[in-house]
Amino acid sequence: MSRIGRMPVVVPKGVEVEIKGSSIHVKGPKGELQHTFPADMMVSLEEGQIIVKRPSDENHHRALHGMTRALIQNMVSGVSAGFERVLEVNGVGYRAEMDGNTLVLYVGFSHPVRMEPPEGISFEVDAKTRQIKVKGFDKQFVGQVAANIRNVRPPEPYKGKGIRYLDETVRRKAGKAGKV
Repeated sequence: MSRIGRMPVVVPKGVEVEIKGSSIHVKGPKGELQHTFPADMMVSLEEGQIIVKRPSDENHHRALHGMTRALIQNMVSGVSAGFERVLEVNGVGYRAEMDGNTLVLYVGFSHPVRMEPPEGISFEVDAKTRQIKVKGFDKQFVGQVAANIRNVRPPEPYKGKGIRYLDETVRRKAGKAGKV
């Protein structure tokens, strides 16, 4: 049995869970999320815990079991605590700043790159550490927005300039050897 799939998802106070057939609706202080799961997975709410069961030990049911439980856990923790992804801006003259709600990136182009936050996402910029924080309640959406920001100027392997995740390591290459 899946180690992740058989663990129950504890529903904290202030979070409402509604299960209708193969869809689940989670509402909390940060926001609300809805997701439809494969009909094979049996999701039930028992005594403040969400339990996911699978019908058989077939490979595709085993794969869906852990994934379904993990997605539900992300939904519950997202609407109660939220998620955050931190990006770092590296390079001489590279910087990020906020203009109202808009994120403005100065990353070596002839123009600043302006990014409006989508609904449910907020940006924070720390000019001293040159970090950008992407915050929201949907883990997948926070990761996608952070990836879109990183794609404006991904880190290059020679000097390491660009926008990278805080925990990302960039493999560095040696430059030209030069004349001897």
